[in-house]
Amino acid sequence: MTWKITKSELNNEDLLLNESLLSLGNGYLGVRGNFEEGYKDSYNSIRGTYINAFHDETEINYGEKLHAFPDIQQKILNVIDGQGIHIYIDDELFSMFEGEVIDFERNLHMDAGFAERIIHWRSPKGKEVKIIFKRLISFVTKELFAIDVDIIPVSHIKQVKIVSTVNGDVSNFVDKNDPRLASGHAKRLHVTEVRKEENLSIVKNITYATKLEVACITSSKIESGVYKYKSKTTDGTVEETYLCEGNGVVQFTKYNVYTDSLRHGEDVIAEGLVIQEQLKGTNFENQLLLQKKYLDNFWSKSDIKIDGDASLQEGIRFNLYQLLQSVGKDPVSNIAAKGLSGEGYEGHYFWDTEIYMFPVFLMTNPDIAKNLLLHRYSILDSARERAKEMGHKKGALFPWRTITGQESSAFFPAGTAQYHISADIAYSYIQYYLVTKDELFLKDYIAEVLFETARLWIDTGHMKDGLFRIDSVTGPDEYTCVVNNNYYTNVMAKHNMLWAAKIYNLLKEKDNKHLEQLASGLELTEAEVIEWTAAGENMYLPYDEEHKINAQDDSFLQKDRWDIKNTPKEKFPLLLNYHPLTLYRYQVIKQADTVLAHFLLEDEQDFEIIKNSYDYYEQITTHDSSLSCSIYGIMASKLGYKEKAYNYFTETARLDLENTQGNTKDGLHMANMGGTWLAIVYGFAGLRVKESGLSLAPSLPNEWNSLEFHLQYQGRLLKIYLERNQVTYLVIEGEDLTIVHNGNSIHLEKGIEMKVQ
Repeated sequence: MTWKITKSELNNEDLLLNESLLSLGNGYLGVRGNFEEGYKDSYNSIRGTYINAFHDETEINYGEKLHAFPDIQQKILNVIDGQGIHIYIDDELFSMFEGEVIDFERNLHMDAGFAERIIHWRSPKGKEVKIIFKRLISFVTKELFAIDVDIIPVSHIKQVKIVSTVNGDVSNFVDKNDPRLASGHAKRLHVTEVRKEENLSIVKNITYATKLEVACITSSKIESGVYKYKSKTTDGTVEETYLCEGNGVVQFTKYNVYTDSLRHGEDVIAEGLVIQEQLKGTNFENQLLLQKKYLDNFWSKSDIKIDGDASLQEGIRFNLYQLLQSVGKDPVSNIAAKGLSGEGYEGHYFWDTEIYMFPVFLMTNPDIAKNLLLHRYSILDSARERAKEMGHKKGALFPWRTITGQESSAFFPAGTAQYHISADIAYSYIQYYLVTKDELFLKDYIAEVLFETARLWIDTGHMKDGLFRIDSVTGPDEYTCVVNNNYYTNVMAKHNMLWAAKIYNLLKEKDNKHLEQLASGLELTEAEVIEWTAAGENMYLPYDEEHKINAQDDSFLQKDRWDIKNTPKEKFPLLLNYHPLTLYRYQVIKQADTVLAHFLLEDEQDFEIIKNSYDYYEQITTHDSSLSCSIYGIMASKLGYKEKAYNYFTETARLDLENTQGNTKDGLHMANMGGTWLAIVYGFAGLRVKESGLSLAPSLPNEWNSLEFHLQYQGRLLKIYLERNQVTYLVIEGEDLTIVHNGNSIHLEKGIEMKVQ
């Protein structure tokens, strides 16, 4: 079934993988798919509960620290563990690794918003029982993580004992052998309060450095015949024990409510108690109904239907579901590279958000997209400060990796040097305006962000021989660092500056009073705006006459080519097996760079240059980053390479489900998940959002019978249905719309299907 992910493995490697795949979240709270009772001692587990943006800071230690190297690193924390439930059947502890597992499966229900584990178990002494665990993290009450357990006797059982724990003595996972993971500072929380209050277990922690507080307030309920109850508190843990007599069915429900001081004020316990009071009249079935209602609405606008490949259908739905579970929905949070499914990249927000994930929400749930922009705006002051640290007189340099706005990347060649993130963020604001025409947001947020990022480019680059050049930056390809005139960076900076000038002139025409106030606050002069226009219009975009391609940078094509075909498979990814300087000396690309620029800003070059560039760079791209294949697939669609486009898509659609990169245990690859959606909508359907409006150039893969999806655009809900020989457009909500289909304008009337060849 394409709405359900099913797993039944019990070996350690697959259990670690499934902890990520079966993770639950709602954008605020995330819990990995661990067994409530844990594993056997010889097994590893990344047992994790995370709150988006809840973090601590640790000192970065350098052998040699130079000016403006970041002093501290931020990291998301594993917080209070509310998963613990141990079950004893006539004094025998239930374990999936003792006795006999007669039948077992785990399911993630993506249409209903819960996970379940169904076990038919025989104890070492022959006691037989069925146990069904269900768990959800509420999309309606963001603080709620609920677990429901049904214990159903098969043979005669005299007694069932349930021991439920809330444990505040937790640490983060570390792996010193993988630079993509944290390598130290595992313990960053200490317990400040543990107590029982009537039917509630209360645990509160505080971080070491940031002094952020988190509380877990837990209520539990049991449906049984006769039972006894007791509780105790020890070493940061509250333990509750229910002793149930008789041979009947036992149902145990546990409501964990998480509150943190980033959202819930100074008294996180009091806020949690209020939420628990609000939940008193509900049961687990009520929560399932609320989940289903929320997801019905989500899928009605976000689902992608593929007729012709159930495996890929499952993959795209899984990816969309996990994006929804991970995206921050409040102004203090964003969407981390691993979402809320693991600790890889330490919970940091990258450019992944703007280029790979933001478009999904922009075109399906623009309110969520707006929140992502509000979060970036909230760290604009930090970006201004970072620009000054880096020696700039004006402008905003957004951090390469961060949680609250401070740069957390200690390796500057592939971190701080990636100045393009400021243009990427500006690009997302521009796209939001084109899709929503939100004039109020333009005045309140977009203009300021574009003005400040445009200022950065003027102070970073310089005019030489009549052209504006940008030296010593790193583009998306992290195997080629600190170069002059990276094509991607230059063309994105051009877009940034020209749009900043355009917005300035638009405000001058429509609301000059507001512009004057904004310009006064920023000390912005019209001379600066003229400078943006001149720099943008005269931007140097590297071009190689011999190959008739855009050169990735000034020196890239001078280097020797890396022999990818004869590099042993075990040497990939290259960044884990070769010194960076070795990689920098060769033509070898980690991920789409110039090709990505041609996707985002295709009108900057003619078709032949784009095609030649694609053909050249594809041969030397390793796709060591999960961000790469989706972009090559999109551009393959544009260029008419249908087989390549489909093959690249299949690489992305099930990347985590099949663990093709071998590290899904550390968390899901959220940018790739966004890239999967892009590969369908911007690739196979050929969607582009431009100042002139929406255009599509659909090309259904030969392997499929049909493709259906929805878009939101300027207050309208559109349905697009691709078949082999025709495309059907329908405006479901909103006003009529004119779009471009395969180069021709067509007018869509609300409620009337338009079928075109």
